[in-house]
Amino acid sequence: MDRNNWKGWLYLLPAFIFLGVFMIYPLVDVFVYSFEEGYNSASQSFFGTGWYNYSYVLHDPYFLQALKNTLIMVAVTVPLSTGLALLIALGLSSIKALRNLYQTVYFLPYVTNTLAVGLVFMILFKKTAYSDGLINLLIALFGAGPIDFIDGPYAAKMFVMCFYIIWVVLPFKILILTSALAGVREDYYRAARVDGTSRARIFTRITLPMISPTVFYLVITGFIGAFKCYSDAVALFGTDLNAAGMNTIVGYVYDMLYGDSGGYPSYASAAAILLFAIVLTITCINLMVSKKHVHY
Repeated sequence: MDRNNWKGWLYLLPAFIFLGVFMIYPLVDVFVYSFEEGYNSASQSFFGTGWYNYSYVLHDPYFLQALKNTLIMVAVTVPLSTGLALLIALGLSSIKALRNLYQTVYFLPYVTNTLAVGLVFMILFKKTAYSDGLINLLIALFGAGPIDFIDGPYAAKMFVMCFYIIWVVLPFKILILTSALAGVREDYYRAARVDGTSRARIFTRITLPMISPTVFYLVITGFIGAFKCYSDAVALFGTDLNAAGMNTIVGYVYDMLYGDSGGYPSYASAAAILLFAIVLTITCINLMVSKKHVHY
């Protein structure tokens, strides 16, 4: 038995080495950098340690704007995308003949390049000197004036950003939820219909509890993915996200490392650790909530 245990640990050794080198070590390294004040990557030197980097980041208006943008995106896109995906998945599950065709159609945006989808969105929403964009043409049919969604008011830009994120993540969630719904035993539905149970009660008492682990998985991964959002903002508003007022926390970290104001790994590390702490806190809250509402 002991020999078999050693063989099992030996098989797992490559995975442990990979995780240690590419995940645990970088995380520890970033944590150390976040406390080194005035770190210079060229000379590998710093002039002190302390909480200054965190204080600087938390008082930086660019970071506060990025934090605000990220929190709004998370609060809007995660529940909306999950709810819409569940509704569409329920509709697809009731269509037996063309289910596979519709699943393929809904999944196409997910396999399309993110920047390509962002370019299409920018063309649809952007107001130029030559055209108001297709969306503004539709708005004009209702008697409303043109809105500059890309370079205009903050609310309009945030609307496009959230709409774009939902559009991108929706196909994956639909596919996962459709598979989960297909795994619910038909016997439960037959028994409920024999008892005269309404559709709404069947959904809340049978369907939702049975697929709750899948819904919980999508919510957790949705939160993590939304907090890591960066390429979506670049696709819509370009690389100068601070000027557009649409930067994210990941974008702030990137700018501190490689942007025009780059060369500050200590500040970037502090921002990365703050992002890690936020995501970890929200994940732990979701795990505690799941103990009452997720049924395995």
